[in-house]
Amino acid sequence: MILVKNVLLLALVTTLPCAVAAPRRSQNPAKPYSYHEEDITYVSPAARIRIGATLTFPDGRGPFAAVVLITGSGQQDRDEAALGHKPFLVLADHLTRKGFAVLRSDDRGIGQSGGVFVTSTNADFANDTEAALAYLKTRREIDPRRIGLIGHSGGGIIAPIVAARRRDVAFIVLMAGPGLRGDQVIVDQVVAAAEAEGVPHAAAIEEGKTQRRVEDLIMQGHDDAKLKEKLRPILGSKTDAVVPQFTTPWHREFLAYDPAPALRKLSCPVLAMIGQKDVQVLPASNLAAIRKALQDGANKRFEVVAMPGLNHLFQTAKTGAVSEYGTIEETISPLALAKIAGWIATVVPSR
Repeated sequence: MILVKNVLLLALVTTLPCAVAAPRRSQNPAKPYSYHEEDITYVSPAARIRIGATLTFPDGRGPFAAVVLITGSGQQDRDEAALGHKPFLVLADHLTRKGFAVLRSDDRGIGQSGGVFVTSTNADFANDTEAALAYLKTRREIDPRRIGLIGHSGGGIIAPIVAARRRDVAFIVLMAGPGLRGDQVIVDQVVAAAEAEGVPHAAAIEEGKTQRRVEDLIMQGHDDAKLKEKLRPILGSKTDAVVPQFTTPWHREFLAYDPAPALRKLSCPVLAMIGQKDVQVLPASNLAAIRKALQDGANKRFEVVAMPGLNHLFQTAKTGAVSEYGTIEETISPLALAKIAGWIATVVPSR
């Protein structure tokens, strides 16, 4: 999940401090569960690393339809834990209770997964997702013809990449997945996130213009020393701190990445949903881009929807501001959970 920590400094939800006591997380499921849960590992062969994960599947007789959950950008554990919330734990619990098997995994270099995260790119994460698909096909509890992908935020980039190059992905769900090129997503995010925190519109627009100048310099491909030299007049004392973030392989790739070509190749059913109060991936422009790409590719089995009142995490929010995330008790809106489970059931019945 990409988010703006201040006017220019990109950070991740997982890095934000939790100094304020978190409210109760009432949606976290309590054991014992009414379904099976297994902690497992599988190999991502391209990198020769083991990935740690949790597989949940319903009681009773399978084989079951299944879902692979794909985390957002930044190093995340299998629950996509941030600010006291565990969105993927809640989502996996809901879907499993509705009759679907769910596989959720630790990103490279965190939890039980090997590998190095900081040097990895979306191509690497797509390979890891394909390894998850391959693992599910080894399980007798899973129907190999009914396996789909759910990607949240940056994971909404990975899901189309994988589905575009395979014919065995039964469906994908994009939860706040971008439809625009990365550099535009971040500029829009800077402006919207600033305004949600109370910055006047004119000042927020100026922050967006500054962000654009920074991104243009990054995309020119300078080495770190040269980039610092060029950014220092813009960022001042922040320069040394932010350049390591700006120059990771993932970040450079993300700025230039256009999701449209992969989206145009999709032949499987697609649900694209973004919260109407999302200030990280703006709903109107990104949903319009996703719709156009799917239409251009002649995909006739898709739904594009803005979820009323929900933010980037699909919580019921007042403003959508990033600063609200940790203060909201709700982890994922029941409306969003019902929408995802209900839509999947229409394209891939659980039984």
